[in-house]
Amino acid sequence: MKPIRILCACATMLCGHALWAQVPYERILNAASEPGSWLTYSGNYQGYRYSALKQIDRTNVSRLKLAWIYQTNDLNQFETTPLVADGVMYISEPPSHAAALDLRTGRPLWMFRRIVPSDVRACCGQVNRGLAILNNTLYLATLDAHLLALDAKTGHLLWDTVVADYKTGYSITVAPLALDDKIIVGMAGGEYGVRGFLDAYDAKTGKRAWRFWTVPGPGEAGHETWAGDSWKQGSATTWVTGVYDPTLHLIYWGTGNPGPDYDGDVRRGDDLYADSVVALDAATGKLKWHFQFTPHDTHDWDSTQTPILIDANFRGSPRKLVVVANRNGFLYVLDRQSGEFLTGKPFAKETWAKELDDHGRPVLMPDMDPKPEGLVAYPGVHGGTNWFSQSYSPDTHLMYVAMREEGTTFYRATAQYTVGNIYTAGGIHGLPGVEPSGAIEALDPSTAEKKWEFPLHSPPWAGVLSTAGGLVFGGANEGNIFALDATSGKPLWDFQAGAPVQGNPISYQFEGKQYIALTAGRALLVFGME
Repeated sequence: MKPIRILCACATMLCGHALWAQVPYERILNAASEPGSWLTYSGNYQGYRYSALKQIDRTNVSRLKLAWIYQTNDLNQFETTPLVADGVMYISEPPSHAAALDLRTGRPLWMFRRIVPSDVRACCGQVNRGLAILNNTLYLATLDAHLLALDAKTGHLLWDTVVADYKTGYSITVAPLALDDKIIVGMAGGEYGVRGFLDAYDAKTGKRAWRFWTVPGPGEAGHETWAGDSWKQGSATTWVTGVYDPTLHLIYWGTGNPGPDYDGDVRRGDDLYADSVVALDAATGKLKWHFQFTPHDTHDWDSTQTPILIDANFRGSPRKLVVVANRNGFLYVLDRQSGEFLTGKPFAKETWAKELDDHGRPVLMPDMDPKPEGLVAYPGVHGGTNWFSQSYSPDTHLMYVAMREEGTTFYRATAQYTVGNIYTAGGIHGLPGVEPSGAIEALDPSTAEKKWEFPLHSPPWAGVLSTAGGLVFGGANEGNIFALDATSGKPLWDFQAGAPVQGNPISYQFEGKQYIALTAGRALLVFGME
């Protein structure tokens, strides 16, 4: 095991007011009843990324000011979603660190530092997107594919479980999801020809409870959708946090692209369960249903976007819905009990499909697979949206999406799989002379119709947050952090952070005041009212 160094300062000396977190499952289950906290990655199990706080609203958001900044000392992108509980903020930092921060000043109460191996593999930066908390324990997944349990009061390591062998290309960048007695964790490594899975671990001991292979092996349903032995390097990774329905006892989790990325000839078939959302029994990990957004993907359109679970009327009848604005450029509305496709429409420019049929399967445009000489397609490789979070407001009944308008030239090649090496079988290039752009869009999740759009100069890499104050918060590559009117999209506030905004905003309350927090560049910025 690699050495671990802990810097720990006594919280009672640094911050006598701190009340160390005690977050039982019931608190996360009822997160909507305590909007002053932020207890799980998306704010609640349903994936809303919505705050019921309304002290900051349309009338006063223009007075929002910077309260404090916390700087990392790592050059990798800072993409954490902070957790806030009982007067303390908990964050992960790249590549696999954690810290507890004083909510008054951002001063560290403790810092956990883990040295990751120098030969760790990560296709897209050494990042970490957040922690999970359950009772008085924090859970951190590491770039070298371990799951750690840390004491929330001190940052001391309680246990360390190896999830996978990083030397074969596995890594973890996802924020875990804490349930009543289990910690759910996904994995990354889709460009290295790994075989994807989703795991559950006992929250107290770190012992694995179950594993669901997102690429089915021999004898498993879906195995026939892979040609020959291509399933062994099928990828379908699970690198963004999913959601949970406690009534149905189902976990909903998105999966990534099949491997290799651009040469579909070596893996003829639909390549299940790549580019899908899977609904799994939380107790056993057994598959209840799946829906595949992009069968036989050759454009690297991971479907790892966090789903949103909504109870709403659909065509006059109450339905339990799961809604996803997908990387492939389509917004999908599904029945979350059965996985039935209900409706779907493009929300971003797309040139690969004529439409979705009655079952949600794309009706393909002809000859759209990558070619050795190159082929242009929309959305581009980074998608109509990407890993960053979408939001749903129960006040406006609208879904908010950071949309990317960008094409890519896709090239197909051949590749020989070698353990631990890049296995993409091709490459990509931008479109010379074509200026990409983006927008924040408001979409009706019951009809997939667009209600308004706020244009951005370049394709965004930041998620969005909606609030009961009638606001939508987001960020831009140019460094702007902004607030929009949730009903109209009108801009109401803007702050120049001085670095690209590439995180997911949250809101919380401390000492009677509401705050907004998100990362930009290598800093966490916290805003409050004067």
